Amino acid sequence: MNKADLSDKVHSLLGGTKTQAESVVEMLIDTITGALKKGDEVSIAGLGIFSTKMRPARTGRNPRTGESIKVPSMRVPKFRAAKALKDAVK
Repeated sequence: MNKADLSDKVHSLLGGTKTQAESVVEMLIDTITGALKKGDEVSIAGLGIFSTKMRPARTGRNPRTGESIKVPSMRVPKFRAAKALKDAVK
């Protein structure tokens, strides 16, 4: 399932125009992204928790040249699935 499929699902459930359904899906994604950028957690009951964590700096290797490069620390997104989601997928 992709973003277009989600928009179609929202459109079939709520009605309205497809453009409105696409706007709803886009707004949801933008809201979650904005909260994660600020460092907040987004918890959706039955689905899970979106959060961020710091990945430490490390030494990497350029695969083309074999040269060692320094990869800086960075904040990366993280998702923890809720128990209800885990049970539904089993």
